[in-house]
Amino acid sequence: MRSDSDTEKIASLAGEVLALARDDILMHLRFFAPALAAFGFKERPGMEGFASDGGNCLYDGAFVLKGYQRKPEQITRSYLHMLLHSIFSHSFRAQQLEPEAWNLAADLAVEHVILELGLEGATLPEDRAFLGKLEILKERAGGLTAERLYRYFIRNPLSVEEERELVQLSFRDRHELWKQEGDGDPVMEQWRKLSQQVKMELKSFAGSKGSVKSLERNLGEATREQYDYGEILRRFAVPGEELMVSKEEFDYIYYTYGLTHYGNLPLIEPLEYRESKKVREFVIAIDTSASCDGEAVKAFLRKTYSLLKGYENFFTKFNIHILQCDNQVQSDRKLTCEGDLEIFLQEGKLTGFGATDFRPVFQYVEKLRDIGEFENLKGLVYFTDGYGIYPERMPDYQVIFAFLEEDENRGPVPPWSMKVIV
Repeated sequence: MRSDSDTEKIASLAGEVLALARDDILMHLRFFAPALAAFGFKERPGMEGFASDGGNCLYDGAFVLKGYQRKPEQITRSYLHMLLHSIFSHSFRAQQLEPEAWNLAADLAVEHVILELGLEGATLPEDRAFLGKLEILKERAGGLTAERLYRYFIRNPLSVEEERELVQLSFRDRHELWKQEGDGDPVMEQWRKLSQQVKMELKSFAGSKGSVKSLERNLGEATREQYDYGEILRRFAVPGEELMVSKEEFDYIYYTYGLTHYGNLPLIEPLEYRESKKVREFVIAIDTSASCDGEAVKAFLRKTYSLLKGYENFFTKFNIHILQCDNQVQSDRKLTCEGDLEIFLQEGKLTGFGATDFRPVFQYVEKLRDIGEFENLKGLVYFTDGYGIYPERMPDYQVIFAFLEEDENRGPVPPWSMKVIV
């Protein structure tokens, strides 16, 4: 059994080891300085291995000293691994996603960044073989950010053997302390700002022998502005009257007085309607070019349907047109009630699959308005890969271009529209 003095000595030495790891990273990768200053150490005696809680490195002193004695590079590697998780905000999305797939995707993403950075003090003997496996995975998934890898794993589950091998190569810290933070949480907001600072520092850095391309891509995902697709759809809402008791307009005192003194004759009947703002008219345009496969389109429609299905978002009767378009409008399906929407999701077929031109959809919508198809069109959502010809003129309704994923090769959307990654 250790004495108190031995425990204190172990804790002190472990702190020095971690400080050396931090200094090694800072010396060679100076753009991490803002994040390193915020990433603290917290000792957790008896804990197996390292863990991170989104903003700190948690460790057991004896574990750190044993690891440093056996392989010093492993300590620096683990510390940098945990730091990158915080910089990329991996912990703040953990509970929204399937945990096993997200944990592996996040670990592989930060390990690829570390391998590309080429920090000598964090290099391990198995790295060459590991990098080869990551390059193969990169070809399959289309990239090695955590977000791309997660989508790939969900669509293409790994075999038990493949998953076990990748976990063994990439595991550096435990994730059970990761939690979903709410909007406005100070820790989450702090790391969002730190990610922006690292991104800015990186632009002026030219001293690394390694590559920073993977780091830039992951920072792009971490610092990309997040939008609530449901909130955006609610921008299409318009005032309308519903057949519903308006509690704000109903006076219970007079109502019960009449029932009490005049039998079954209430003095005031409740208003049988109330004014509310809900979605009534809008357009969903689907890019059916070859790059937008049927499963992705159906997933987008199901997501949109689930957001609008709630009673608080839809009028009982509505007017939605689902247009399919490649370089011309291939089909127009009008939906007027929830049943129409369910039938379309079950039976709707995709047509087209030619080149992409966004302009015909906007021209077609104008024709619909000219013939009185819409009373008060509020918006259009265009689901696409973004590779096409955008219209030059700004319409007098809101436009959202919805993409399945970020793509650095895709051109910007028009300044009068909004871009969201669904």
